[in-house]
Amino acid sequence: MAILSPSILSADYMHFAEDMAQVKKDGAKWLHVDIMDGHFVPNLSFGYSWVKAMRAVTDLVLDVHLMIDTPIKYAAEFCKAGADYLTIHVEADTPENIDKTLDEIRALGVKPGIVVKPKTPAEAIAPYLPKVDLVLVMTVEPGFGGQKFMADMMPKVKQLRSMLDAVNPGCHLEVDGGVDLTTGEICKENGADVLVAGSAFFGSADRADFCKRIEK
Repeated sequence: MAILSPSILSADYMHFAEDMAQVKKDGAKWLHVDIMDGHFVPNLSFGYSWVKAMRAVTDLVLDVHLMIDTPIKYAAEFCKAGADYLTIHVEADTPENIDKTLDEIRALGVKPGIVVKPKTPAEAIAPYLPKVDLVLVMTVEPGFGGQKFMADMMPKVKQLRSMLDAVNPGCHLEVDGGVDLTTGEICKENGADVLVAGSAFFGSADRADFCKRIEK
């Protein structure tokens, strides 16, 4: 069984509350929220207030992905805003600060996660694997939705699943980028158990069927 985490980045920005309610009706239990600062990635998106507003109208698991520089400066605010999982990029700060940020997220009652961009090797996050609840592998360059799935990231996914099985088998392994019903199967075959889908999910003619098929 897999978990679908629809990316709110692909929703209708003028009808967020309705879209979030529909996501739940469609059968999804998680919601992926991309936070972009215009520096770590060349795009801007939501802030603390958006996460707080989402928390007020949904009981979906908020899977918040920080694509921002020096997340140690901002992680606490996103925790307080209502994130359930908060993932930070290993590339976004020093190893010391990444370690401190993950500890702070945990101390605030939120489940910490670590993210790797396509060009970052799995070994870069090895020190953090025992202390996280979610590992996210990007299968596109972060910053924009609708990109083509990078199948050459699957050896990394498989490697990380093996690494997690050795040190933290209960940790989720998530894939984000170009995921649809076909590429989702490939991700699951390589060990992923949480799948982020944006345009493929929100653009589906039958979102409830999409959810059932990708989560089987």
